[in-house]
Amino acid sequence: MRASPTKRLVIDEDMTIYRAQEQKEQLLAALAAADQLELDLAGVGEIDTAGLQLLILLKREGLRQDKRLTISGHSPAVQHVLDFCNLVGVFGDPLVIPASA
Repeated sequence: MRASPTKRLVIDEDMTIYRAQEQKEQLLAALAAADQLELDLAGVGEIDTAGLQLLILLKREGLRQDKRLTISGHSPAVQHVLDFCNLVGVFGDPLVIPASA
């Protein structure tokens, strides 16, 4: 048996209430199409509670469907909201914190 390759999805737009419905469909479709999904959030400039809810939904659906979801490239905005809401451990992905300039 061969392991399925990881599908990588790059989000390079804000994850806010204004894009939530469209992004929900995109994220759930990407999860449905892969056994392993890597979500690259390095390009997310802004994330609000709607965006955070999408990430939680995707994580929950991945667990329910026995699929692996990893989040990489956490933008400063994503790092901030995960830290502020004390959710870093919920996702379990390593955060790379850049050195201060």
